Formats: sequence, structure tokens, C-alpha cells
Amino acid sequence: MSINRVTITGNLTRDPELQATQGGTRVLRMGVAVNDRTKNAQTGQWEDRPNFIDCVVFGNRAQSISRFLTKGTKVAVEGRLRWSQWQDRETGKNRSKVEVVVDELEFMSPRQDGPQAAPQGAYPQPQAYPAPQPQQPAYAPPQAAWPAPAAPAQPPAQPTLQPPAAPQTYTDDIPF
Repeated sequence: MSINRVTITGNLTRDPELQATQGGTRVLRMGVAVNDRTKNAQTGQWEDRPNFIDCVVFGNRAQSISRFLTKGTKVAVEGRLRWSQWQDRETGKNRSKVEVVVDELEFMSPRQDGPQAAPQGAYPQPQAYPAPQPQQPAYAPPQAAWPAPAAPAQPPAQPTLQPPAAPQTYTDDIPF
């Protein structure tokens, strides 16, 4: 058994490119910068080292989210790694790369206001909702409509135990 899952968060390094295959499938390609934090042995200071990860989204989702992604947008991506190999047309050399095929993408940047901003309501911002006020359920009648419970006149009778009945025996054959 093998597991091929990856989760990254980072900023887009360029504006995503939306293309279509010859069969009409939409393909969205983007780059995500993910930082590694390492301690510099000489200075003792922590430093960020960027990793640039190519990501690809397929299908209707690619077209839908392409409108809201721009360079610098912070995203969380979950998907699987895919290795591809091809021959460079100009040099004839074999080339290869590993990219993330995106299954889930979450916007982590607040929506921008400006000419490149997403349309109103494109993706909702977190909102604080007021705490619910306690109220009587719609199906319950008002409290005054219920009669007060009557006090029991006598304590409930104790159940009497009966001996178990004798098992029933059959003399006829049971056809199966």
C-alpha cells in the first residue's frame, strides 16, 4: 500500500493560467510558494527558504476558481503528487517535474477591494453572528395550557414475578 497525499499553504507566485485540452477539459496551472524555516548555523538566526511548487486543477473547478486567484493570494491546497516527463522541443533533452494535482483548494486571503477584486459575494468572509437568544420552540403550547401534574394517590404496585413457563414440545415433524 502507498499513500500519495500532500497539503501545503502558501502564496501564489504568479497569476494562474487557464487553458483547455484538445478534448475541452479546463486546466488551471499555478505556482505556490511554501517556506521552510531553517536556522542559519553561522548567525544563529531563523531564515525562510522558499520552495516553489507547481499545482494544477482540472475540470469545471479550474474555470470557477480562476476568477478569484491572482498573484500573492494565500491558499491552502490538498492533493496528490504527480510526476511527468517529456522531451524539450528546443533542446531535445528529457525533462521532468513533480506537481500537485489539486483535489481541494481553500482561499486564505481576505478579498481585495479594487479593479481586480472578486465579484461581490464571490467567496464569503468570516462573520460574527450574534449568539442565539433562548426562545420557546414553535411546537410547544404556552406553559399555562398544561395542567399541573397530580400527586400520585398510591405508590405504584410492585410487579409480581411468575415462574417461567415450561418449554413447549412438538411431536409432529417440522418440514424443512
